[in-house]
Parts: sequence; C-alpha cells; structure tokens
Amino acid sequence: MTFDRDNLIDSILASIDRMDYIKSDDIPNIDLYMDQLTTFMERNLDNTRRYSDDKIMTKTMVNNYAKNDLLPPPVRKKYGKDHILMLIFIYYFKNFLSISDIKKLLGPITDKYFNKHDGLRLSDIYDEMFEQSLKQVKDLKKFIEEKADEALETCKGADEKDRDFLYLFAFICSLSFDAYVKKLMIEKLIDLMPEDDSLKRKKK
Repeated sequence: MTFDRDNLIDSILASIDRMDYIKSDDIPNIDLYMDQLTTFMERNLDNTRRYSDDKIMTKTMVNNYAKNDLLPPPVRKKYGKDHILMLIFIYYFKNFLSISDIKKLLGPITDKYFNKHDGLRLSDIYDEMFEQSLKQVKDLKKFIEEKADEALETCKGADEKDRDFLYLFAFICSLSFDAYVKKLMIEKLIDLMPEDDSLKRKKK
C-alpha cells in the first residue's frame, strides 16, 4: 500500500484537537444587528468550514430559522446573546437532523430558558452540553484509530493499485455506519420526547 495511514490519522486527530466551541462568555452582551450577527458567527465558527468559501451563517438562513420557529424573532431588528446560543445549537444540529426534529428538540429549551435571567439560564445549559461533548474527544480518537486499523485488514486480495482506494472506502463505510446508527438513535430519542405545548398551540 502506498497510502500513508499514519499521516492520514495524524491529520484527522489534529482536526479533532482543533475542535472547540464558542464559550458563552465570549458572546457579546450587547444586541447585534443582522450583519453583526452573521459576521460574529462566520468568524467564530471558521474552523468548522470544509471549504474556504463555505457559508457558516447568512441573513437568509437566520430568517428561515425564525420563519420555521426554530429561533425567536429579533427585538427591534436586534439579536441578543440567547439568539446566538440558539443559532449555534441549530448550526450543529442541522447537519444531521430535520427542521421538524430540531424544532421539537429546541422548542422546550426556548420556552423555558430563552431570555431567562434567574436560576438555570440558557447559557448554563449551552456551556454544560458543549463541555460534555468535548470530554468525548479521547474516546473518539481511540475509536478512529481502531476503525483505521480494521480498514487495513479488508480487501487484502485486491490488486495493489486498488488498495488505497479500497482502504479509504472501507474506512469511510465503517465511520458512516457508526454515524448512521447514532442518527437513528437520536431520532428515536426525539420521537420519545413529548410534544412541546407551544408547538401544539401553533398547530391549532
């Protein structure tokens, strides 16, 4: 095999090490106009782009989220800190969940904690959720290395000129199956959640 497995894994693991999230304390406490909001999101989520010209957040996206009741409307055309927190949740969830699933998931959070200033706040929930996620990095690295090594054991009978492609194909299939099963689990859990009262009212 001419493919450099170690360099590939090192590159993937380096990308994981760069994973971070926007801390709630880093979000401005002043309300932002749309252009300021999208600039903030583009700048602070820059390391999540696949390609340099990928758009993180546009005016059209934000308006569509509000139109679909994923995001509370702005106040006098300005977006507060809790708007930004909700947009970050939406940004990550939209990669693997439908609009209706995101609405069902975030609806109760919006109803109970959006712009709440005493007790448990949205920023507290946000920081806790993302910190818990980042704690999984060590296990994730180990999982990736195991799947990479398993992929090396596949298609050993193939012609040498095809092995690099088949190795990558096997590696991708393994990771894809894991992602698919986790998506099914997430959807099942969302289906078990009671429907938010605010969504029931909007349907009437």
